[in-house]
Amino acid sequence: MKHTSLIVASLTTLALSACAGTGPAGPAGPAGNTGATGSAGNTGNTGNTGATGYTGATGNTGNTGNAGATGDTGATGNTGNTGNTGATGYTGATGYTGATGATGATGNTGNTGNTGNTGATGEPGGPPR
Repeated sequence: MKHTSLIVASLTTLALSACAGTGPAGPAGPAGNTGATGSAGNTGNTGNTGATGYTGATGNTGNTGNAGATGDTGATGNTGNTGNTGATGYTGATGYTGATGATGATGNTGNTGNTGNTGATGEPGGPPR
């Protein structure tokens, strides 16, 4: 057994010395693990608030609406009942006719008046105009 170990050791030394040269590059090794994701960066500062805009002018007042329609006239009420006519009174008795009076006497005829005076004679006329 002593000789067997020596042979194995010699063969191993021989094999190693034969492999002392640089051989071809071996295949690429497997890809390494992906590194951990870095921490998220800080959030930026909030921007300044913008200036307040100008207030717009007040709008015009709207037109006044049209007047509403006039309501319907109510129905005319019923005419009241006519009152009863009063009873006619009794006619009075007719009076007696009076006696006819006597006719008066005829008067006397008056006297005839005096005849008037005759007028004065007029002036003679002038020449014709």
